[in-house]
Amino acid sequence: MGFNCGIVGLPNVGKSTLFNALTKAGIDAENFPFCTIEPNTGVVAVPDLRLDKIAAIVEPQKVIPTT
Repeated sequence: MGFNCGIVGLPNVGKSTLFNALTKAGIDAENFPFCTIEPNTGVVAVPDLRLDKIAAIVEPQKVIPTT
């Protein structure tokens, strides 16, 4: 199950840096206000330790983790 999330904050507080750290997207994170005007979208893997255990029991053809 996926979900959408937004990062909101004042200029020059590290929103783009946090976004880059989470998504490894490499968007501009410069040291001046309004460097990123357009919204950015990223996909982040959500690790779930239970998935491997369930897959070992059920033995599906393919295991697809959530993103």
